[in-house]
Amino acid sequence: MYLKFPSVPMIMTPGPTYVSEEVRDALSQKITNPDLDLNFYEYYKKTCEKVQQLLNTENEVLILSGEGILGLEAACASLVEPGDKVLCIENGIFGKGFGDFLKMYGGEVEYFTSGYRKAIDVKALEDFLEKNHDFKLATFVHCETPSGITNPIKQINSSLKKYGILSIVDAVSSIGGEEIETDKWDIDILLGGSQKCLSAPPGITFLSISQKAWKIILDRKTPITGFYVNLANWKSWYEDKWFPYTPPISDIFGFSVAVERLLKDNDRLERHKKIANAVRKSLISGGLELYPKDGFSNTVTTVVLPKGTSFKVIYNKMLSEHNIMIGGAFDFLKNQVFRIGHMGENCYEDKLYLTLKGLDNVLRDLGFELKVKLHKYFIENLDS
Repeated sequence: MYLKFPSVPMIMTPGPTYVSEEVRDALSQKITNPDLDLNFYEYYKKTCEKVQQLLNTENEVLILSGEGILGLEAACASLVEPGDKVLCIENGIFGKGFGDFLKMYGGEVEYFTSGYRKAIDVKALEDFLEKNHDFKLATFVHCETPSGITNPIKQINSSLKKYGILSIVDAVSSIGGEEIETDKWDIDILLGGSQKCLSAPPGITFLSISQKAWKIILDRKTPITGFYVNLANWKSWYEDKWFPYTPPISDIFGFSVAVERLLKDNDRLERHKKIANAVRKSLISGGLELYPKDGFSNTVTTVVLPKGTSFKVIYNKMLSEHNIMIGGAFDFLKNQVFRIGHMGENCYEDKLYLTLKGLDNVLRDLGFELKVKLHKYFIENLDS
């Protein structure tokens, strides 16, 4: 295979991802006044119904104006009351960060951790819950994006449901690239974002809310702190033809088309799995170390920085010499790893081939002795 490096920067980060021309065209549509135009209420509703298909749920879906973190905070703000005993199941930066939101709204947080380089240990969680299960709700992350680990969402949620514990699941980096069955797995609140596998611009968060979750939100003893994060304000938006705040109409136009594109792509889950597997095999065979020990994500691969290098040097060389942007990390993983996103519109053979070819060139130039040509080995393992 021979492909030229891009003439403009190619974003191969784990979100934001490349935005298709079709989505960009939708963003440029003429707008109306979304608060007054009844046709827009129907458009918003139909877009929510498309998301329901994507999430495999009949639960109500809301689309909110704000990056994915808004959904996380809104779920915690709306469900947690001061003094509630809540469980934070975590094995990474975002999972642990859920606890900060829980505390912010008065939750008494207990943490369950089973190591940061592996997926959540379901057996250990079950043993923990057998002795300690008096929790109103639990939070966890499906795909820990900084570490490139996907947690067993079905099994974790099943363990919680044995004890009637409500679940809030961050699936921002997995929706569209990993299997998700919201209703079959009885997930109470599932959170997503526009800029990952959906490949729309950042700025939108969406979530599905079960009937049980709605009941808790609406039957609280104490008022919800805040307005923008108050999900109760949305309960009758369609019946009343009233949005709590003016929706980002252009972003929703683009988002709706992005969801349509995913729904038409029947091969999306298998493609994400196949490409992720080939990327990992290429990097390992080249002599690099993956950060995860198991639970490998199909949407992002996290690699331990080779000795003697830094993320800044690799990033700058990839961008300046090959016009390819890769990701780093933050918190305890800052300057410890680099990340390649293979999600949504980024999850195609040609883009990963060029990314690995550029990485091969950069690492060899920095003196790292790779055992195979990364890009060639990637192609060889696409069907294995």
